[in-house]
Amino acid sequence: MRVIICDDHAVFADSLSLVLSDAGHVVVGVAYSPEEALPVLRGRQADVCLIDLQFPSGTALDWMPRLRTAAPQTRFVVLTGFLEQHVLEAGVAAGVRGFAHKGQQAGDILTVLRRVAAGEVVVDQAARADAVRPRTQAQRVARFLTPREREVLTRLARGESTQALAKAMGVTRSTARSHVQSVLSKLGVHSQREAVIEAARHGLVSVETGEWLAG
Repeated sequence: MRVIICDDHAVFADSLSLVLSDAGHVVVGVAYSPEEALPVLRGRQADVCLIDLQFPSGTALDWMPRLRTAAPQTRFVVLTGFLEQHVLEAGVAAGVRGFAHKGQQAGDILTVLRRVAAGEVVVDQAARADAVRPRTQAQRVARFLTPREREVLTRLARGESTQALAKAMGVTRSTARSHVQSVLSKLGVHSQREAVIEAARHGLVSVETGEWLAG
């Protein structure tokens, strides 16, 4: 599958790009706004474009006529954490071929992309506004993180390096690395990019702002 990703949260977009590449797919472009996506869509052939719903310049649906004109053969999947019925209907009318939930595991998002690339129209039920999404799992994960580790996770979600993280927190780089490793261990992941995706999936951190959400 040849994929273009468009999301204004750079850490999330870049992390998802690496996950898709690791799964054997070709990410032909990553854009951080619909404006940036237009020349990418025109210049690089893609089977699917995964695009976030909300941008400062308007929603993905507002941009859909221009995006589809730029790449008539590309199928579009909208990524959202909250899908209302009127947005679903407007999206389908605009030619959107799939909706995926932003908090799902990367593998679940990949499944939606594969199905859309194969010609299906897919609505991930987890994205529906009327879906019941219990917070208990997020609360269980959050309970095992210390306040310091929560701060580390929010800073990783904002794209801070270990060096920047150490400076901001007033600790040595080795201490910062130790905090990061502890976060990875508790989340059951092996890299910082996986930690960001896992934090988003469990609703611990906002992928838009990097703020802690789990209370």
